[in-house]
Amino acid sequence: MEKTESKTIQFYKMSGSGNDFIIIDNRDLSLNVGDLSVFARRICARKISVGADGLLLIEPSKVVDFKWRFFNSDGSVAEMCGNASRCVARWAYLHGIGGKKISFETLAGIISAEVSGNVVKVRLTDPSPLKTGVKVNLENGECVLDCIDTGVPHAVSFVDSIENCAVFEQGRQIRRHEYFQPKGTNADFVEVIDRHKILVRTYERGVENETLACGTGDVASVLAAAARGMVDSPTDVLVQSGETLRIYFIRKDERFQEIYLEGSVKIVYQGLLFEEAYK
Repeated sequence: MEKTESKTIQFYKMSGSGNDFIIIDNRDLSLNVGDLSVFARRICARKISVGADGLLLIEPSKVVDFKWRFFNSDGSVAEMCGNASRCVARWAYLHGIGGKKISFETLAGIISAEVSGNVVKVRLTDPSPLKTGVKVNLENGECVLDCIDTGVPHAVSFVDSIENCAVFEQGRQIRRHEYFQPKGTNADFVEVIDRHKILVRTYERGVENETLACGTGDVASVLAAAARGMVDSPTDVLVQSGETLRIYFIRKDERFQEIYLEGSVKIVYQGLLFEEAYK
């Protein structure tokens, strides 16, 4: 019986404070896997493929160091992801695509980053104006939310106990609530500890579940807390992975600017993806 060679694709697996991503270098634009949304959904599936919260394709840019194409684990395209930004910045630095200071294109705009060992600090694009006190009806009653777009839309709910919060059940309802249609939203649940520390849990749109961390959600949570006079810059965010992210910001004329997200990034492994894993 004649043996046939299976097509392979080199990839990297990285984790940003519990958010995990698959990174593929496509700077030569040679990736040929058909529908990229289907491809992303299949290789992000846990247990039957690599498994991840999202897929990052690194492609050439004419204006900065590179650009990315980002897909959530359900195959949908995402404008931005804070923890993925930190992962891809370190990956690019280690592969000589840029120096310790690096910039790249996303659908949300140009993101700049600074790499210092395994710690990466990214400057996010300025957010939308914050909407406070948005009331929506859920199955268990009315919920009051603060809404802001930090690259992707987020709805923030302040709770007394993050541990006892029904993140999946309430998050799923908020994510698909008619108020946020047609695109939907991410849902963040926040417990404020003191003026420089909060706890956050997030139900992520596109993953359709709670994740161990969400960079843009952590930023949204901090900014919502700051608007309510609860925290000051910098604010540490303790996420479900047990790690801590630090958020810096400036508030001027009721708007937030110069927003930075900082935390550690881990290289989990490098591997070869075989065709049978995504076909």
